[in-house]
Amino acid sequence: MEKNNEYFMRLAIKEAKKAYKLGETPIGCVIVKDDKVIARGYNRREIDKLSLNHAEIIAIKKASKYIDDWRLDGLKMYITLEPCCMCAGAIIQARIDEVYYGAKDYRFGADVSYAHIFDLPYNHKVNIKGGILEEECSSLMTAFFKELRYKNKLEN
Repeated sequence: MEKNNEYFMRLAIKEAKKAYKLGETPIGCVIVKDDKVIARGYNRREIDKLSLNHAEIIAIKKASKYIDDWRLDGLKMYITLEPCCMCAGAIIQARIDEVYYGAKDYRFGADVSYAHIFDLPYNHKVNIKGGILEEECSSLMTAFFKELRYKNKLEN
């Protein structure tokens, strides 16, 4: 059975839901090699008290360990939210070939929303496409921040 982009994005959404349950911004990521998930990640910045612990960075570390190399040529990444500049740089440095994301990030997105990092003439070109299950990914973020604002309102 050939798995499509929506299949893998649903797995990334499962990762995002793990972050949501922990009170983290619900962003999830999976990295795929030959139609098999080899690494997963979700945001852990609050839990780990580390600004670097975005879903993509965690997944890249796991994929590198799995492959036993920093070069992740030939791999695909699925993320529920458009990557930020830090993650875009890590994706380019890791040589990931294809990136698919769900929702746009109008404040920090590094593909089409804000910084256009992937358009710069680096030595590695990433094929990137957004809008995969965009509504579902966006709804998860909206629900999380609505709930967070409500909790903050109750506490203040």
